[in-house]
Amino acid sequence: MNSKTGTLTAAVRSRAELQQQVRAWRQAGETIGFVPTMGALHGGHLSLVKTAATRATKVVASIFVNPTQFAPGEDFDTYPRDESADRAKLDSVGCDLVYLPAVEEMYPDGTRTNVRVEQMSDLLDGIYRPHFFYGVATVVARLFLHVQPDVAVFGEKDYQQLQIIRRMVRDLGFPIEILGGRTTRDPDGLAQSSRNLYLTSEERRAAGALQAALHRASVRLSLGAKPAEVLSEARDLIMASGFREMNYVSLVDPDTLEDLPDAPLPDGTVARLLGAAWLGKTRLIDNISVTR
Repeated sequence: MNSKTGTLTAAVRSRAELQQQVRAWRQAGETIGFVPTMGALHGGHLSLVKTAATRATKVVASIFVNPTQFAPGEDFDTYPRDESADRAKLDSVGCDLVYLPAVEEMYPDGTRTNVRVEQMSDLLDGIYRPHFFYGVATVVARLFLHVQPDVAVFGEKDYQQLQIIRRMVRDLGFPIEILGGRTTRDPDGLAQSSRNLYLTSEERRAAGALQAALHRASVRLSLGAKPAEVLSEARDLIMASGFREMNYVSLVDPDTLEDLPDAPLPDGTVARLLGAAWLGKTRLIDNISVTR
């Protein structure tokens, strides 16, 4: 039940239904917060809904597994889906409306237009998943046009995605405030993610090593150690913990996502440390802020 009203959170499946409700809210003087998701919701998603509720009087969450951000052979068909469980979780945190569009609603027949945030989309994760952020930018832009929110919240766990969306909003002039929500973690430090469901029990016990290595690296960098040495140690620690393949551990400018020089960080510098590695069949990502 919706914690605000005591009634079940409403759900709509078409853009027309969604915008009818949004118009009615706006006529009543409400402001709109938005949290886009692909479902398989966990505590991290729910924290974003709570954050949106602090900045807007009505909150819309979308659940849409976006086909354009999956490459052939990735897990689009097997991505976890449980609409009833997701709706119950959204109800529990007072979400006002759930948008559940079909693929045809998001990508009408004959669609030819996509959104590309150049350069930033081709770094870090973009090296290993070159299709991914173009699919993300395209679907988020379309969702923004459907929902027309005042504020939208994205998790800092997907830091590169957050920064790309911020750049897209700035470049295209969307009148939307973009907020980053703090990463929600399990007791061992593992960032909560829908894909954590893929981990075996043995892999789950090893998974916290990614965050532990990044945390150790952030402390050393904040004390003035050289990045190349620190990043190499972090990669070694992650691989020694049972991960099967390393994609990257990188220290970057938090706004541009470009690698920082291999020199001790100057005093007052704020950087971002990001890592991605495979544990069994699951690719885990994480990041942490670094301040000298």
